[in-house]
Amino acid sequence: MLKRLSFLCAALLALAACSNNNDNASTAQPPAPTPAPAATAPATQPTPAATAPAPAAASTAAPAPAASAAAAEAPAAPSPTPATPFVDNGKWVEGKHYVRIEPAQPKLTNTDKIEVVEVFSYGCPACNQFHPTMNKLVQELPSTAVVAYLPASFMPQENWPMLQRAFLAAQALGVADKANDAMYDAVWKTNELSALKAGGNGLKPASALPTIDDAAKVYAKFGADPQEFAAVANSFTINTKVKRSDELVKNYGVEETPTIIIDGKYRLTPRAAGSYEDTVELVKWLVSKEAAGK
Repeated sequence: MLKRLSFLCAALLALAACSNNNDNASTAQPPAPTPAPAATAPATQPTPAATAPAPAAASTAAPAPAASAAAAEAPAAPSPTPATPFVDNGKWVEGKHYVRIEPAQPKLTNTDKIEVVEVFSYGCPACNQFHPTMNKLVQELPSTAVVAYLPASFMPQENWPMLQRAFLAAQALGVADKANDAMYDAVWKTNELSALKAGGNGLKPASALPTIDDAAKVYAKFGADPQEFAAVANSFTINTKVKRSDELVKNYGVEETPTIIIDGKYRLTPRAAGSYEDTVELVKWLVSKEAAGK
């Protein structure tokens, strides 16, 4: 398992991924794959289902089974892209470019479609860099696929738990999709929600990290009432969704972000795929593989 990144993961945008490990050491990471062009339309996010973690009804960045404590469904963005027939040309190798999850895990959502999940955090620099490519991927998936988002929390020193809770609350209130780009910007451009000290010289102490109330100010720009947002974020329902989110991240075997999960059966990362462009191609290939029942 990769060493967990602390300050370096939050500070260096060139990292290929943020790793899930509980020690505070950091290791040099290979350069991030070249990002694909940003999509011209926002990606689609899931609408919160009765019990699961994932972004709101149609979004660009963000979010278990219908009976789970954290499930959500997002209809794939309308796309003229037809389903691609499955062709195994030998390019993609199981165990090298992607991993089969054994045993297969429940889907994040209660959809009957093929599910593509991004495990992410707004506080992850690699997720921020991958975000335009995720938008692009959503636009290129066939209508037989659905996109959902699963927020990770494994870097508390970089405020990921707060950002996870804020995302799930925004999802419950139906504003996660509208504010998705703005949340990345609030962390990495305006620094409203940054865990870094001014000038990027180290991490803020825990007592100075942005709070749910600070996140509520960002979501307020998209229609959320700040007081209601804070109340929802600290509710039993969101506590349950937070727990379920963490369980799914563990059960899917996620060790770094961003990570893509296909139908609870396959796991891949841009690092393993080779580049952002290859990530898009590999995800579409796995979607066609799943559709063909291979």
